Amino acid sequence: MTSRRFVSRAAAGIALGRELIPRSFKHPVLVLGLARGGVPVAYEVARLLHAPLDVMLVRKVGMPGQPELAIGAIAAGNVVVHEAHFPTSIPALADMFDQAAMVERRELTRRERVYRAGLGPLNLHSKTAILVDDGLATGCTMLAAIRAARQAGAAEIVAAAPIGTAEAENLIAGEADAVVILAIPPVLSSIGEWYQHFQQLQDDEVCRLLALDRESRQPAVAGG
Repeated sequence: MTSRRFVSRAAAGIALGRELIPRSFKHPVLVLGLARGGVPVAYEVARLLHAPLDVMLVRKVGMPGQPELAIGAIAAGNVVVHEAHFPTSIPALADMFDQAAMVERRELTRRERVYRAGLGPLNLHSKTAILVDDGLATGCTMLAAIRAARQAGAAEIVAAAPIGTAEAENLIAGEADAVVILAIPPVLSSIGEWYQHFQQLQDDEVCRLLALDRESRQPAVAGG
């Protein structure tokens, strides 16, 4: 019996959107996909909620030489989050983190330029920000996204993902107004094991989905 529950990120987004439909939100909703993997999930959530879609720029900070080992995360607005067990009090390790974060900050800046296509900084004042990722392992990147959304003025923040760990839920529960995770298995080796198709996303797919959403919200032009 397979442990995979979702065919794709799009299918996961539909399931997540259906879970969110009955909920009442205090303010106008803006759905924000954590780039890159959260954007296809968020696209379907936004479509089902009839809400606009945008992108939240976040980057995991990996251990130098072991990039898959998360030691923290950064987000738009100079937000920095340290992984709970990473001992930043040790000067050599703190320098290591700062160097890795500097590299990720350059990539964050590049992605903001490409994905937001000349749009201004996020303005979340008087809005409910629904932050969506394709999965939460440590919760570090979602925590960075929550803090970035709060800094951008969000009045209400909902953190949402199809799959996550209890550790991630506990980490973000104290800072989000609500947390919605469809499945929290007792053991989660990797996010990808919960998807039949979990390919690496490229910039053009993220841009395509953001453009599709923007086009769908353009007022119709009357024909002659």
